[in-house]
Amino acid sequence: MSGLSLPHASSPVLRDAARPGLRSGVAAKQRPAHWLAWMALALHNIGTRRELARMDARMLKDIGLSRSEALEEAGRAPWDIGQPRR
Repeated sequence: MSGLSLPHASSPVLRDAARPGLRSGVAAKQRPAHWLAWMALALHNIGTRRELARMDARMLKDIGLSRSEALEEAGRAPWDIGQPRR
């Protein structure tokens, strides 16, 4: 992505943005920032999941994933943020 700087995934803004039940505790003026952080993370997920789907067997082995695990992760919806449900 050109010129777009994303916050680190462990930042409080992104952690909170990934938790839909948090809205009641967030001040009204902070909600747009959380929404934008969530949108940035969803867009980031689109790109990284596409890259994951394109990786060859050697690259997947380097990161400890099988082809089926990589395709499962790549097939997740952009708004599906966090650990996969097992």
